[in-house]
Amino acid sequence: MRSARWLTALVLVIALVAVAVFWLKDDAEPASEGSGTGSSGAPGGAGDQVGSDAYREVPDELAVAVSQTREDSYYPDVGDPGVDSLHHDLVLAWDPDERLLTGTDTLTFRATETADEFQLDLGEALEVESTSLDGEPVEHTHDGKDLVVQAPVEEDSVHVLEVAYSGTPEPVDAPTTRTDFTTSGFTITPAGEVWTMQEPYGAFTWYPVNDQPADKALYDFEVSAPARWIGVANGELTSEDVVGDKGARRRVTTFHTDEPMSSYLTTLAIGDYGLEEQVTDSGVPISLWVPEDKPHAVPRVRFAKEALEWVEDKLGPYPFSTAGILVTDSQSGMETQTLITLGDNDYVLSKQVIVHEFVHQWYGDQTSPTDWRDVWMNEGMTMYLQAVWNDEHAGPSLEATMADYAAADAFLRGKSGPPGAYDPGTFGEGNIYYLPALMWHTLRQQIGDDAFWEMVRAWPGVHDNSGATREVYLDWVEQQTGEELSQFFADWLTGTDSPEAAATDG
Repeated sequence: MRSARWLTALVLVIALVAVAVFWLKDDAEPASEGSGTGSSGAPGGAGDQVGSDAYREVPDELAVAVSQTREDSYYPDVGDPGVDSLHHDLVLAWDPDERLLTGTDTLTFRATETADEFQLDLGEALEVESTSLDGEPVEHTHDGKDLVVQAPVEEDSVHVLEVAYSGTPEPVDAPTTRTDFTTSGFTITPAGEVWTMQEPYGAFTWYPVNDQPADKALYDFEVSAPARWIGVANGELTSEDVVGDKGARRRVTTFHTDEPMSSYLTTLAIGDYGLEEQVTDSGVPISLWVPEDKPHAVPRVRFAKEALEWVEDKLGPYPFSTAGILVTDSQSGMETQTLITLGDNDYVLSKQVIVHEFVHQWYGDQTSPTDWRDVWMNEGMTMYLQAVWNDEHAGPSLEATMADYAAADAFLRGKSGPPGAYDPGTFGEGNIYYLPALMWHTLRQQIGDDAFWEMVRAWPGVHDNSGATREVYLDWVEQQTGEELSQFFADWLTGTDSPEAAATDG
């Protein structure tokens, strides 16, 4: 009997040692970046360890949102490269009488470095009511727009952060001297309706976010508003319900994105919207959201189908599963992903601008710049295709347009700087639109139509759902065309003098 008890004890000790070794090994092998090999459960759900001691691999369904984050060279005070956002689950309720936004953001993210704390951007006007990490309450500070969560994280660990907040959002000053927009972010109309545009930043005015373009994330939105209104956001409308008792009825909508987007591409609107739907010949569903008090905009936005089909002919299949137009009280337009946001004025609602904003779904959305110094990568090609559309339709001719751009080159470089080295206080001004468009036209003449359009169609898919620096982009153009173009690009993008060979005859 003594020998049997000894054997039993030995077996038990061996088993305990094996379990301990297994757990130590598990803790010692964090998931590699972008591994996408699954997780121990749904993000934040049962079966996951909680707190910063646990490693969890990036879930398969979120692997597409793994990003190479960075500090922005132009606006370094916005965004933090320590956070790689994977998925925002936003639940938003708007009270127009109180001008009160109540929100909960459940953010699944990957820590990109080992640190004692991490940071997001969140508007100063919003009060954070609670923060929890992996289901456990954690401390935070909220100084200005800097929301600092005081919890340790390790490099490549994946966590779920829940932030509950409320307040009256306020837009922020935009770093520009343009007059069609002076602020960005959450904007409240006199009637209490809401619209948002946030380029280069401003998404943080209505939810906690790493507000820098290199960080792309998937999104789900739930928006609650008085029943007489409806909330609209990016992606596919997945549900619409009216809930609550008589006298307190609310309309709740949910939207889902199936491909990641940078925070500046998100949009939200709440108001008295009507919906009209179209489908392109290639099968892309288009949602047209127009305020009921703007019936004049309805026939204008119906051009969406024709515009998107023209862009598909130039650039290839539309890169997302849904498309749309959202009309707001803004005076400008913006390239928000899957749902372009247009202000209510004749120029912004013009056919050429609708074409321009749809081109952005490829140039700027499918592939984005990773730093705001490279906004010309969005706008130059988009402006060029706008000019090509004009040439093929109502005019002016492409030659006349390029001649106008060439005539303005010296003035624009002197006023705002070269397109690739612009003054950070002049964001989104003419130099980053017209001058790179003229550059692309000049290159087209140099390499010929076939090589040019092959390059234009190919680039957005090279970094699908991701981003690139100018160095990566320009190296790729040289490889694609077989041309040595380093001086050509330097002259056009960072030169202080107008390039001598600004050809406009073809």
